[in-house]
Amino acid sequence: MADSLAQHVLNLLKRLRNGCNRRIAEIILTLFNHKHAGTLGAVAGFAIAVIFSWKFLRPSTKPKRIQRKFINSESTSRSTGHTLEIASYSQVDDDEIDESSRQVKLTGEQIMRKRLNGGRKMTCQLLGVILEENSPEDLLKHATVRPLVMETLLEISKYCEVYLMERILDDESGDRILFALEEAGLFRTGGLMKDKVLFCSTQSGRSSFVRQLEPDWHVDTNQEIISQLSRFIRNQLHISTVSPFAMGSNIFVSESLNHYFSEERDV
Repeated sequence: MADSLAQHVLNLLKRLRNGCNRRIAEIILTLFNHKHAGTLGAVAGFAIAVIFSWKFLRPSTKPKRIQRKFINSESTSRSTGHTLEIASYSQVDDDEIDESSRQVKLTGEQIMRKRLNGGRKMTCQLLGVILEENSPEDLLKHATVRPLVMETLLEISKYCEVYLMERILDDESGDRILFALEEAGLFRTGGLMKDKVLFCSTQSGRSSFVRQLEPDWHVDTNQEIISQLSRFIRNQLHISTVSPFAMGSNIFVSESLNHYFSEERDV
C-alpha cells in the first residue's frame, strides 16, 4: 500500500514538475528521495503537502481567461489591421477604376440623361434656339429649322414633355413656323406635337406660359426673361455666346441647345 501511495505521490509530483509549480515540485522530490523520508508516515505527510501545494499554488483559471481575451484582442487587432490594409488596397483599385471609367467616352444617351438631371418637362423658345431666325420681324418672311438642333430636340422629347413657344407679329408667322417644324420631321415621332407649340404677342406672354407650365427646364435667349424666371424654374439654359455675370446656380449658359445637351465636355 505504501508503494502504491508513493507511486501516486510521484505521479502528482511529475504533474507539478511539468506545470508552472516546477520549482516547488523539485523541492518536494528532493525531500522525498532523502534517506530519512522512507517511512509510510513521511510519505503520507509528503502526499498531504503535495496535494495542498498543488491545490493552492496551481495557476488560477481567471488569468488564463484574461490572457485569452488579450490574445483574442491582439488577434482582432491584427485582423483589423489586415482588414484595413485590404480596404486600402481596395480603395486604390476603385480609384484606378474610376479614373479609367472617366476615360471611357459617354454615349449620347448617357450625356443627355445626365444633363437633364431627372427633368421631365421643358419649355423652349424658338427664335435663336430652334430656328435660324433671331427676331419676330424675320418670321414675316421665312422660318428655317437649324439642322444640328433637330436630332437633339428629338432626343430630348424621349425623356421630356416639350413645349415650344415664341412671340410673333401675325398669324402667318405662326403658320410658317409650324410648316417648317413639320417639314423638318419634328412631328413624325410623336415626341413633339403641334398643339404644344405656343404663340404670344409679347415677351411677358412667354414668361407667363413658362410660369403656368412649371417646367423642370426652360431654354431662352433673353437674359431678362431668364433672370425673372430664376426663382420659379429649377433649371434654365441661356443660349448665348457670352457668359453674363451674376447668374444663378440653376442657370447654365451655352452657345446652342445641341452643344449643351450633346457634348461630353463638363458633364
